[in-house]
Amino acid sequence: MNKHKESVFETEIVEHLTTYGWLEGSTAEYSRELALYPPDVEAWLRETQPDEWAKVEKTHGAGALQVVLKRLAESLDKDGALHVLRRGFKQVNAQFEMCTFAPAQSFNAETLERYGKVRCRVVRQVRYSLHKGDSIDLVFFVNGIPTATAELKTDFTQSVHDAIKQYRYDRPPRDRQANADEPLLQFKKRALVHFAASSDEVHMTTRLEGAKTRFLPFNRGHLEGAGNPPSDGYRTCYLWERVLQRDNWLDILGRFVHLERTDSEDKNGKTITKESLIFPRFHQWEAVTKIINATRMSLASSVGVFRTFGETGNF
Repeated sequence: MNKHKESVFETEIVEHLTTYGWLEGSTAEYSRELALYPPDVEAWLRETQPDEWAKVEKTHGAGALQVVLKRLAESLDKDGALHVLRRGFKQVNAQFEMCTFAPAQSFNAETLERYGKVRCRVVRQVRYSLHKGDSIDLVFFVNGIPTATAELKTDFTQSVHDAIKQYRYDRPPRDRQANADEPLLQFKKRALVHFAASSDEVHMTTRLEGAKTRFLPFNRGHLEGAGNPPSDGYRTCYLWERVLQRDNWLDILGRFVHLERTDSEDKNGKTITKESLIFPRFHQWEAVTKIINATRMSLASSVGVFRTFGETGNF
């Protein structure tokens, strides 16, 4: 019964996303070894950068895709998903971009066209491990690169804390028995954020560390307190209706997520660099977005006034 209710919750989220610009994928198309969705990597690169793709094909022929996928995975392992999405990666004599974000000004037709080809894909029940048969409820990809995961619970029977517990104890970034990493769950290398979501609350983390994993609330707040306000449907619908809305999600990845590095010295004088991935809390993202939108509207209004003055000659 519990699984059935979660499945309904999962289905409703996916149906909403695929109605508004997302694609639905299959776990069978997911590469557990590379932690990538290869069909989208290939389609994105072929469609948007055919000249660069041709360079790899000229050298490797039918093996071009596997060569590119391997190099992409190596770049993700070295530099992280955020870096690769924003700056791309190099394959010998080819330079690939892995995402195009919405331009500040919508005058460049070529950039807008490429932005429209960005593939946002959601995949259900992703069997992510080479070492066991566990699956994650939802994984969210951009051009084949996983950007987020989500474990879902319905508050009829379980709470968001059960999803948090699942991440802490059942989703280790390294499999102890196999003594091997789980690429999808490695800090910054693939999924940038992990959502523990129920029908009432959402929490998030950017670093899975087993039992030590620290989750932060990703709620809207209610009556100047924690949680979310009542809703006709799910209290957490803002997660998929607003945060994961295609343009919003790409904007968050393009401008709001930040990799912070701080240096310190140990007792032997050796420099130690600590990395933290900053993903905005919901209210932070909402507040900044409102300010930006208000500023844009004000600027647009000012431009309109100047244009009117210019046309009439009344300065």
